[in-house]
Amino acid sequence: MLQSRYSDVYSGWRESPESFWLEAARALDWIEPPQRAFDADSGLYGRWFPDARCNTAQNCLDRHVASGRGDQPAVIYDSAMTDSRQVLTYSELLRAVETLGHVLKGHGVAKGDRVILYMPMIPEAVVAMLACARIGAIHSVVFGGFAARELATRIDDATPKLILAASCGLEPGRIVAYKPLLDRAIEEATHKPEGCIILQRPQALAEMTPGRDFDWQVETGAAEAKGPLAPEPMLATDPLYVLYTSGTTGKPKGVVRDNGGHMVALHWSMGALYGVEAGDVYWAASDVGWVVGHSYIVYAPLLKGCTTILYEGKPVGTPDPGAFWRVIAEHKVKVLFTAPTAFRAIRKEDPEARHLARYDLAHFKALFLAGERADPDTVKWAEQVLGVPVIDHWWQTETGWCIAGNPLGLGLLPVKHGSPTVPMPGYDIHIVDEAGKEVPAGLMGSIVVKLPLPPGALPTLWQADERCREAYFEEFPGYYKTADAGYRDGDGYLFIMGRTDDIINVAGHRLSTGGMEEVLASHPAVAECAVIGARDTLKGEVPVGFVVLKAGSNQAHAAIAKECVALVRDKIGPVAAFKTALVVNRLPKTRSGKILRGTMKKIADGDAWSMPATIDDPAILDEIAEALKATTIA
Repeated sequence: MLQSRYSDVYSGWRESPESFWLEAARALDWIEPPQRAFDADSGLYGRWFPDARCNTAQNCLDRHVASGRGDQPAVIYDSAMTDSRQVLTYSELLRAVETLGHVLKGHGVAKGDRVILYMPMIPEAVVAMLACARIGAIHSVVFGGFAARELATRIDDATPKLILAASCGLEPGRIVAYKPLLDRAIEEATHKPEGCIILQRPQALAEMTPGRDFDWQVETGAAEAKGPLAPEPMLATDPLYVLYTSGTTGKPKGVVRDNGGHMVALHWSMGALYGVEAGDVYWAASDVGWVVGHSYIVYAPLLKGCTTILYEGKPVGTPDPGAFWRVIAEHKVKVLFTAPTAFRAIRKEDPEARHLARYDLAHFKALFLAGERADPDTVKWAEQVLGVPVIDHWWQTETGWCIAGNPLGLGLLPVKHGSPTVPMPGYDIHIVDEAGKEVPAGLMGSIVVKLPLPPGALPTLWQADERCREAYFEEFPGYYKTADAGYRDGDGYLFIMGRTDDIINVAGHRLSTGGMEEVLASHPAVAECAVIGARDTLKGEVPVGFVVLKAGSNQAHAAIAKECVALVRDKIGPVAAFKTALVVNRLPKTRSGKILRGTMKKIADGDAWSMPATIDDPAILDEIAEALKATTIA
């Protein structure tokens, strides 16, 4: 194993943060290079590269074409839904971006205007993001198929001049018509966009609204002859995009990403963290509607000069649990980044990994997991069947890239299952109690990051500085509140145990539901699980476990539940007061794979709850309610 350079690199950042990031910035092209790394007097906590000018699309495309990579594949579109493939080289992607940029400008979109994208996992979504970046428009991608009400709230907050949408998205066994949802959202919204450009997919042609809707193919066809389009010079501190994440008030929070810091951080992360270089094939199996899709399907791989995979499909059912192995083998993927829930789904359907034997994964070097806590059992299974490093790492929509990970490109550090390892340069992590006082190693507390946040992290929320301050910087002055809980061990390894609201108080004892889930996941019959804290008149809260079994498990459910209870009591102790385990067919999740523990808790407590906008299958919540109804929570 390569000797890790992590300690030297992290120490170098600590000694001189500004020199560190100025050096990282030299790898990119600047219209006006930064002379200063940081202005501590700007914004909520300072701003990165305040005197620099750049264009993100130019760095993703023109730079590579100029250096001789024009004929290299930039995007490989692989649709398991339509059984089709499409390759766009860097030159072809640049031409498509310039053409759509002309279309946007023709519709009056100018620097600083917002454009909402409501699209599935198709190449046009990538083209649209980069076209906005090229002309200086601020894109806001809304996950395709989001409910009309949710789309309407984002239209009202972002006030877009234009909306780019596809006629439909494709899910296993069904077509999701986007256009009726878009029409309803515009009807509900107070703000009305000046126009919509609709990409007609053959699976469901949309009815156009005269005077407002324009056909994508007609518009781009007419603009093709216009030729090159110069990239708009942008301040490094100008917004690149706004991405909405759920807010506790029900009003979504528009996370702002700037141009310069975002570019520098993502480019650095590709080599140092993920261990990929220009020319490598990199696959983030996510969606462009989420932050992982923004950072690691679109921007980071293209900034680095990699080939990025755009996959329209699922890890199982399109057509089988070998779907991911097929993509890796067919396109010679070097590194895959996906959510732990994807691997839990594969393991549930194919626990012996029999489908893997059909494919040659000789080019595959590493698997990265993030998006939800990677339970050790799933990580060990993936290590065993793949025979490559399986690297858990931790970050958030707000940070835009990794807070803590195991940097493959700097030489791997020893793996500790259950830990995303160590902080990346830029992140000075502390574990504190409710009063903001640092807690000793091994004790759980709130995870906070000392300000300033590094390049790439949010400078603010869209037109809501005060809301941003209250949400992230007020509770622990001088720090960014991650709202995650965890601890550090004696070696400085970080352990993320769940959101701070996933820490339950059982008779005065603060316990992590993540720790209990880790134990449940170790049961040989359990494919995935979730633990919530249900209200209890005597103890305040008591834990309730929900387990989904692996395919082929024929043991009696009551026996498995009993064994799960015994396992938690054995590993964590009677203090956990863990007495209820329910076997269920499936767990309610968002479309990005996060388990909806908060909604499950409301159901268990008998509190009023509303259907989460991001839910993948609403029927599962009824199944959870039925399972709870049939059980007496001890």
